[in-house]
Amino acid sequence: MKQQIYNTALYLRLSRDDELQGESSSITTQRSMLRLYAKEHHLNVIDEYIDDGWSGTNFDRPSFQRMIEDIEVGKINCVVTKDLSRLDIVKIS
Repeated sequence: MKQQIYNTALYLRLSRDDELQGESSSITTQRSMLRLYAKEHHLNVIDEYIDDGWSGTNFDRPSFQRMIEDIEVGKINCVVTKDLSRLDIVKIS
């Protein structure tokens, strides 16, 4: 039986409540965790989508929108994130 290939997006987000300049240490930690998870589960990582300093209540996050576009065109078929509060679920029709 042929194994499914998961073309994977790593989605990282940190709220703007974190006032640090540049990439936050939380984003760096999320990246390390997600890369390790993808490696351990043999996921084909296509890209990282990072919204550092964006609230999860806003769907106009630049990397989130780019990720949705990549899902819609079939570039990726799997999304990995630290927890669902980072992602916020939307229905894609």
